[in-house]
Amino acid sequence: MTSRRQALTALTALTALPGLLATATAAVAQGVSEPPAEVRAALPGARLQGKMRFRWFGLTVYDTRLWVAGEPISAQDYATRPFALELVYARKLGGADIADRSIDEMRRIDRFEDREAGDWRAAMVAAFPDVVSGDRLTGLHQPGRGARFFHNARPTREVADAEFARLFFGIWLSPRSPEPALRQSLLGAAG
Repeated sequence: MTSRRQALTALTALTALPGLLATATAAVAQGVSEPPAEVRAALPGARLQGKMRFRWFGLTVYDTRLWVAGEPISAQDYATRPFALELVYARKLGGADIADRSIDEMRRIDRFEDREAGDWRAAMVAAFPDVVSGDRLTGLHQPGRGARFFHNARPTREVADAEFARLFFGIWLSPRSPEPALRQSLLGAAG
């Protein structure tokens, strides 16, 4: 009888999961017109250029927003312009897993040495804590210098490497992005 009750409890929990995820992601996706504090401090006058919800195999992973100051950026000039990329997570993910996936996606943008991959992975593990639904990771692109990262508005790590920043932000913005629909939604007409 106990195993039947446990099975019924597990089944009930699984059937409730899509509703819980939809609620969490709906809260995340509500209209945001003001940049977060860390973006306002780094990019005075920043405005939203584009946004999109990223799904993987039908499951919402995060909502992403591209914040810019001044003229819109494009896929051709993103590496030379300051901007902030904000990701609001809809699910629990390990920081090391985010770093590993980022390295895989950066390799799709361009080639780099294994030594660089190791250094960059270590920097991302330090920058990206484990996240849960509603957590925000924000990356600030600093042209020619690298990137600064924030977790829920708290600074976590600066990576002083322009090539790292080009490849990392290229995951979302490069013409070689593995997610062209996501890139187009972030860049909009400037894409």
